[in-house]
Amino acid sequence: MLRFVVTSLRPFAVAGLALALLAGCQTAPRRGSEGPPTINHFVAGLSVLKRPIECHVLGDGDDVVMIVGTIHGDETAGTSLARRLSDHLQIHSHRLAGRRVVIIPVANPDGMVKNTRGNANGVDLNRNFPAANRENNDKYGWTGLSEPESQALAQLMDIYQPGRIITLHQPLACIDYDGPAEDLARRMSDLCKLPVKKLGTRPGSMGAFVGGDLGVPIITFELPRAADKDSEEQLWEKYGDALVAAVVWPDEVKAELVRW
Repeated sequence: MLRFVVTSLRPFAVAGLALALLAGCQTAPRRGSEGPPTINHFVAGLSVLKRPIECHVLGDGDDVVMIVGTIHGDETAGTSLARRLSDHLQIHSHRLAGRRVVIIPVANPDGMVKNTRGNANGVDLNRNFPAANRENNDKYGWTGLSEPESQALAQLMDIYQPGRIITLHQPLACIDYDGPAEDLARRMSDLCKLPVKKLGTRPGSMGAFVGGDLGVPIITFELPRAADKDSEEQLWEKYGDALVAAVVWPDEVKAELVRW
């Protein structure tokens, strides 16, 4: 039985995403170290204001990791990191051996444009999941997955069944985790100098739903507030090793091999 099954999703929405996957744009990397990996770029859904929620799927292996950036629209540093990770994996395709990496650079495009935490409906998307501890209200949504953006993320989880998820946030400057992810959190901390902190699951969060309810490892990678002032190059220099380590986990990755 699938671990990620969200029964509240409309069947035609899931079918529509499946068709999008089949029709996705296949592209080749700029250069590959061991031949071109399988790469699929497509639109996984639309925001409240009909902006595209883009997804990059790299590789076709059984070990699946999902990377989610800017689920809070005013926490944008993660988007630069997610896009740089996509570029890095296309160049260093040996890291995709046996793996599939599902990258959503901007989960909340309306909030990113408006520089707001929530989406265009004012809903905090990281409180909109059908976790056992969720609260129904204006701020978190009156039902789990009431918002098109969180629906798109849930559909991707249903289809790809990730074995671990990394969500990129600001501003708490630490590495939080839910589910059986402590060892991974500590490995990432060793590579980027952010401390491991258990912040506690928030009502209806991805951490509560994925890690708490489903028992799937999930990392909340909290960058500092000032990270959105760093260039993409600076962000990658500081946090790229940790992000690549999350992809290749539990394999080791030498820090000097991540740079390019």
